Amino acid sequence: MGLLLPVTGARAGCLDDVRRAGVLTSGTGLLGDRIALWQDRNGEYHGVTADLFFEIARRMGVPQARFIPTEWPTLIPGLKARRWDIVLSDIVITQERIIDGNVLFSTPYFRLYDRVIVLGDSPIRTTDDLRGKTLGSVVGSTDSMVAHGLVAQGYGASVSDYNNWADPFQALRNRQIDAVILDQDSLLSHKDEFKSLRVIGDPLFYQAKPAWQEAERASPYYLGDEGIVVRPACADLRAALNNALEAMRADGTLKAILKKNGVWEPVQDHLIKPQPTGR
Repeated sequence: MGLLLPVTGARAGCLDDVRRAGVLTSGTGLLGDRIALWQDRNGEYHGVTADLFFEIARRMGVPQARFIPTEWPTLIPGLKARRWDIVLSDIVITQERIIDGNVLFSTPYFRLYDRVIVLGDSPIRTTDDLRGKTLGSVVGSTDSMVAHGLVAQGYGASVSDYNNWADPFQALRNRQIDAVILDQDSLLSHKDEFKSLRVIGDPLFYQAKPAWQEAERASPYYLGDEGIVVRPACADLRAALNNALEAMRADGTLKAILKKNGVWEPVQDHLIKPQPTGR
């Protein structure tokens, strides 16, 4: 798979520093998500993100992989401040993040889509019932963009954005909001704790902002695909991440990780758009 952003400058690199340190660090805003990333009583990490992270580091020849938990809005600033080497934290690849955010993404490893999530006893039965209601999501996320898009279309009166993935569900239980707009992974993660959750309507696939529609159409990935984020100076680190991901796709490890954690669907086998064939 091709790289998603050209890199200028032949000397850009971070991989040697990571290998010398013997540890690959990742900022994460997912801790506590029972599908993506959680810790047991012994402090061991589990979930899709943990399985991916540890396997990628192993294939890169880095002895240790260490998560650094933080809040979602600090993930990219912390990366740029070199508080961690990468961000593996369910971040959706967008041209806006690549260009305006000045970051690089690996090739994709998972695709997200959103659901409208309500409590079991909610009177909300259809998308039309969201009119006048308060929606909850996570600040700075693609999910928040979907939620604000629904409000702009008249489905919902306002959006309350929270700093992590647990808070919208807690607010929903406390009746502070009427519906949560988050991805299928987050829904699965909270079903055990919030047993009466149900979804409304069809999946909401991500739509590009008007200013970025042309750029997204030209991109090689689908909007909703997640990638690992690195600094622009770390082209060699991204190449190593891509090599590990490609090997995991080829030998079935990536699919096995998704199946083990209950999140594999046929769509996960098709994360790159078909390339046009020449005449």
